[in-house]
Amino acid sequence: MSHDHHHPHPHVHADAHTANHRPHSEQVVLEIGGDLGALIVYTDPALLHTEIEISPSANDELRSHKDVLERVVGGRSLYAAVFDRLPAGAYTLWSQGSARTRGAEISGGAVAEIDWKP
Repeated sequence: MSHDHHHPHPHVHADAHTANHRPHSEQVVLEIGGDLGALIVYTDPALLHTEIEISPSANDELRSHKDVLERVVGGRSLYAAVFDRLPAGAYTLWSQGSARTRGAEISGGAVAEIDWKP
């Protein structure tokens, strides 16, 4: 379960999502092309069901979020948050209300990747 909405405050939906946990083996469909790109943030299992927020670098208050989900790829589990439909530009990624990565570059028609694993 992931969802996307804009809000002026940090919050966590982890309890509702944890109850419905299941590894996701289906393919992820990304809406990219033209000026729109995507970002995959890889994490360790400890962040499962944690929300990662993203905002344009020029506007920290304009945030949306995705949950870290378990995805099974090639028979092994990966933990990631997947953002698509991102206009090309620079972004800040937030975890638990704090900026964790600034200046993440998104290019139209491309998928950027960031590794938050230790």
